[in-house]
Amino acid sequence: MTIKKNFVVALGMLASVVFISTTAMRAENVQDEKKFKNLKVLPKNISEKQLDGVMDEWAAALGVRCNFCHTRNEETKRIDFALDSKPEKEMARKMYRMTATINKKYFDAGKDSIGRVMELGVNCNTCHKGSSHPELKAAYVPRARRPQTPPPAQQPAQAPVQN
Repeated sequence: MTIKKNFVVALGMLASVVFISTTAMRAENVQDEKKFKNLKVLPKNISEKQLDGVMDEWAAALGVRCNFCHTRNEETKRIDFALDSKPEKEMARKMYRMTATINKKYFDAGKDSIGRVMELGVNCNTCHKGSSHPELKAAYVPRARRPQTPPPAQQPAQAPVQN
């Protein structure tokens, strides 16, 4: 009887392990299935945490919120991140490509673990500094000092005339 009891206990434990592992595998597959739509400059295999980090960084650098680049779907009453209806979204892509090119070409930036060019030299905040539309300013050039007129040429002192 003990052998049957041990067999039943072992079988029950084995069934529990199989059930738990298949549940965990399904959870991983659900995470893997969550693919983001319409990613054009960011890697397709970016995780949700990494994508949120990038978006938070961009939003802070420009002093904006999600709806600055992303459009609200009127049917669902939620932001549809895949839509390309706002020109700001395409501009963000262009600016990302620009900074990635600058960093790769001039700062020898490599790629990080998900294939993004690592930021070494410039990023959104380099120019924006919390402003969505940074003001274009000419460089400050101090007024040149007026050249000082040289002192009048001095005549060599003449020896006093003696009579």
